Amino acid sequence: MAINPLEHLIDPHKRIYWMFLLSSMVIALIFLWLNPKKRSINLSKKLWLHPSALLDYGYFIFITIFKVTVIFPILIGAKEVALWMNEFLLAKYGFIRITGFSYTQIMMLFTLSLFIFSDFTRYWLHRFLHTIPWLWAFHKVHHSAKVLTPLTFYRVHPIESLLFGLRYSLVIGLISGVFIYGFGAMISVVDILGVNALAFVFSFAGSNLRHSHIDISFGIFERFLISPKQHQIHHSKHHINVNFGGFLAIWDWAFHSLVLSKSVNKLKFGIQQNEMKYFNRLHQLILSPFYLLYRNRTK
Repeated sequence: MAINPLEHLIDPHKRIYWMFLLSSMVIALIFLWLNPKKRSINLSKKLWLHPSALLDYGYFIFITIFKVTVIFPILIGAKEVALWMNEFLLAKYGFIRITGFSYTQIMMLFTLSLFIFSDFTRYWLHRFLHTIPWLWAFHKVHHSAKVLTPLTFYRVHPIESLLFGLRYSLVIGLISGVFIYGFGAMISVVDILGVNALAFVFSFAGSNLRHSHIDISFGIFERFLISPKQHQIHHSKHHINVNFGGFLAIWDWAFHSLVLSKSVNKLKFGIQQNEMKYFNRLHQLILSPFYLLYRNRTK
């Protein structure tokens, strides 16, 4: 895996892949053309050169290098999980082969299963990061952003990166193991440029606008799909425990954490003012969660 942060631009598995950035830019320009009153903030140096944005840029370089050199080498791989799952099912139930499905049908079912289960587990991990106090201490790093840019997506503490990496390996591995057990080793996803086709489409459809000030709403579809504004509401310090969903809003709808765009007007990003002083420097983003956990424990 490449250590150069700029290679995110040519890797379709990354959020800031050039096609995803370009599509988001086109959508943003159309939105600003239709909403001229919102041009000033989105095209302002005050946004893109805000201290919080500058911290995003520097932290992106750090976390990219840290993940490649420290986190990824210690993570269990999805292949190992898949092999374990297949062996577990063989030992438990013996040899089984599911028939009656074409290869195309199996590919489509596998692709859909991976997408839905991944989005579902992402919802719950994200929700736990808010509702379990010691996890929230680390997730505050992400929510400490006072302005939102596409690189705010990478403003994530290494502990959180480790948890999401583990979630990814378990999801891909467990689902793959089940399908290998039932259908044989010759399984694959429907992909676009090597990426799950559903994930690619959703990423292409403006995913980078979630961490931006382009407050696009999906209207009546917001009970099914998370819009950019819904995620921006999630970053509001007054609405921080809502809209945990990744791509799909159905989990928020089902588990009573959904807030629609039309119900919120003004947004102020960040965390509580008395804690912001701990998250203004790169080293603070890494060390402050540990300090705050220790301080609260010794009170």
